[in-house]
Amino acid sequence: MALGIDRWVIDTRPSEKFRIVTRANAGEVCPDPVSPLTGSLTFFTAGEAGWRDAYVRAGTFERDELEPDRLNCIQCYGGYLFLNMSTTRVYGVRFPGLTPEQVDFQYFGEMPGIPSYESEARPGDESPEATARLQAWLETFVFGRDDLPELRADAAQTERIVRDRPDHAELSNQELVDHARSFMPLFRRLFCRHILVSAASGVGTGTVAAVCMAVGRPELTMTLVAGIGDVDSAAPSMAMWDLGRLVAGSPPLTAAFEAGVTGIVDRLDADRSKDAARFLDGLGALLARFGSRGPNEWELRSHTWGTRPEIALAAIDRMRLAPDGASPAGHQAERQAEAEAAADEVRSLVAGDQAAAQFEAALPSARLYLAGRERSKTNNIRIVHEMRLALREVGRRFVEAGHLDNVEQVFMFTDDEIDLVLEDPPAWTDLARRRERQYLELFELEPPFVIVGEPPPLSEWARKGKGSAQQASAGAVLTGIPGCPGVATGRARVILDPSDPTALEPGDVLVAPLTDPAWTPLFVPAAAVVVDVGAQITHAVIVSRELGIPCVVSVTGATKAIPDGATITVDGGAGTVTVH
Repeated sequence: MALGIDRWVIDTRPSEKFRIVTRANAGEVCPDPVSPLTGSLTFFTAGEAGWRDAYVRAGTFERDELEPDRLNCIQCYGGYLFLNMSTTRVYGVRFPGLTPEQVDFQYFGEMPGIPSYESEARPGDESPEATARLQAWLETFVFGRDDLPELRADAAQTERIVRDRPDHAELSNQELVDHARSFMPLFRRLFCRHILVSAASGVGTGTVAAVCMAVGRPELTMTLVAGIGDVDSAAPSMAMWDLGRLVAGSPPLTAAFEAGVTGIVDRLDADRSKDAARFLDGLGALLARFGSRGPNEWELRSHTWGTRPEIALAAIDRMRLAPDGASPAGHQAERQAEAEAAADEVRSLVAGDQAAAQFEAALPSARLYLAGRERSKTNNIRIVHEMRLALREVGRRFVEAGHLDNVEQVFMFTDDEIDLVLEDPPAWTDLARRRERQYLELFELEPPFVIVGEPPPLSEWARKGKGSAQQASAGAVLTGIPGCPGVATGRARVILDPSDPTALEPGDVLVAPLTDPAWTPLFVPAAAVVVDVGAQITHAVIVSRELGIPCVVSVTGATKAIPDGATITVDGGAGTVTVH
């Protein structure tokens, strides 16, 4: 493939002050290239502003330390989203008791080839004033709270917005675009909250890990923060499980699923049986509550369960095959009991030591903010979905009028262009087509995991699937980071697309390149999960601990090294994968 461009239309300027950017974490929440409308309307405006607000509110930076003429927190190269690792390392330098190396571990895990902090350290990174501000934030926000009522208030507000959604059919095209834009101030505030809560979750979890390491039981860290309860990103899996049980107990519903999920809603609607009605009612409730979730849910162009229910139905199809003993609620209760036993063990080991008070402050903080991280993300995603629906209606009308070839082409325009597009749609048809061709070519690129300074031109980027990958032989042990404790042996199933998980059978081990929470319903029928990337506070790991599924993340190249169909053993406590 000869890519016709060396820059994507919304690629950003590198920071001159904070030079290292990474796909770590960004690759999990935004696995695909960013469309022009998504980048210009959300990430590079309200998203960047919200992240800066979070840095200032926590005390990491004074606002004038950040460059005013370019993005510092979020950047985009080749259409792929990158997070600025240099600013995050400064947070590690300035935060009391933290180091940039510890921050690296939380974001990068064990990824090889990461430039050291010393290679970019600047004299101004250390700041006693910032450290004092962060100490106050630590005492009052991170360890000084036992509840997060503001997240419940945000949830109530976003749920109310969903309930009060206007009838898009009654709005003009300009009103639909303005409606999408109207959420930007709220998105900025919610995004700021998400960054603050995510940072706090890392502090609490890191402190628990330090105590466990000090008493010689580092493997207890993930056990202690499992089975938290009330984790938003786990809730869809619980709801899908109930629907899967309904299907498993009904011969007519089972027969309908055996015929395939494509067209199943129409078939069940025509069925008019009591079981079909119960399932459709349950599916409607699921989509009403969780319709914003999807495989790439920050991206406006991407389908979600609400716009393409077949994605959710595919997960339910896998769950219906699982035995009753795979119930996520049952696994969660087991993990809660294990967490309490582990807490008692650590308490006995630190009794009479100054670490006892540290542990008692850190454990509830870690649990509070890990659950809060998922809630703060959910609140953001609901707003993104409201924008998505309004803009898709514009795209639908343009397709109907012959101005676009498909609904998704409407996201090929930038926020600066869309008003002009509304004035004269036919004049923009060719540009939409050309950009879509370029955009789809970006999917073939393998973005560098880390970029320092100026990114290489796209013509020099590797192509996905073109590199040589050596598969692991029998007896090989791959190592990663413990995600959720537990040991399981099963057949490896390498799944690259959550929309097509049909190869995954109950008891298989899911091997995935990344796992945003929309993937996590596939955890339920799986015996264990192995992921190429990730760290101990990434979204998928938090959910795996709620569902009680052994999980190892940051197993570099797992989807290429582990042969599909091989028997493997996953030790989620030790962070190892053994190929048999």
